[in-house]
Amino acid sequence: MGSLKKTSKTTLPIRLIPFDFDQVKQPIWNKQHPEWSHMVNGTSLTMPYLEPFLIRTMREACKYCQNEDLNADVRGFIAQEGQHFQNHRKYNEMLKANGYKDLEILEGLMVEEYKLFQNRDLKWRLAYTAGFETLTLGVTDFLVHNRRLLFGNSDPVVASLVLWHFVEETEHKNVAFDLFNDLFPNNYFARVRGLFAGSFHLMKLARRAYIQMLKRDGFWYRLSSRLRLYKMVALFFRNTLPVICRAMVPSFHPSKYKDPSWIERWSIAYSNLSDNELPLLDTTNPDIPPQFVSQAS
Repeated sequence: MGSLKKTSKTTLPIRLIPFDFDQVKQPIWNKQHPEWSHMVNGTSLTMPYLEPFLIRTMREACKYCQNEDLNADVRGFIAQEGQHFQNHRKYNEMLKANGYKDLEILEGLMVEEYKLFQNRDLKWRLAYTAGFETLTLGVTDFLVHNRRLLFGNSDPVVASLVLWHFVEETEHKNVAFDLFNDLFPNNYFARVRGLFAGSFHLMKLARRAYIQMLKRDGFWYRLSSRLRLYKMVALFFRNTLPVICRAMVPSFHPSKYKDPSWIERWSIAYSNLSDNELPLLDTTNPDIPPQFVSQAS
């Protein structure tokens, strides 16, 4: 099902994309950058636990919101995030089936952490949600502006999964922020606490996972590999920390953050796909343009 799907109750596009992870040849999907491959793999491992937590929080908060337009956007947010974590769960199963079964231990720890978070009050959980969603602005910049380095000559299925995910993060970038402000207006300090909680908790979980995978493959014990990893982490923070700093300004709003033009071009290209085509990017093209190689689903 490659065609764009919309519900009648949301203005956000709901794309049902059946990525085929059986086509992924190996978990190190970018041979030139194994450390980056595992950074992505570690982040993917968190998604089936993070995103259901975000969905539950938004669904609960929506009950108290009287703004019907915002509630429609919340429904779109929930539908998009649902598609994200379902695809990441399938990808994670591929990882575990290909030599990383011990990731199940970390998954169990994530389940317990998010159970504890579910017991926090709604203000804290919604601030966490808005905080994580704010972080994705910087992550999108990082992925799109460095796409040649990060995705060039990599597995097109994984590259397409990651970039599709963050196209949609951009589309719903305002929703959690607006819902928090609607229910808890003038709560600047709670919002900033959520920014740090949502951002750095996710980074901690992903780091724990990718270090385990790097150790499993022997990269963690090589100085050259460790240096490449630290260089990639530094590049990541160079793109994300400015967003976190901007978000600490009281007048900040995600809508003021300019999206990369690549995002809109991806969306236009997707809308032109036929029903049986998957949005697989051409990673052999140095620029990785927002146009898709022809492949039936």
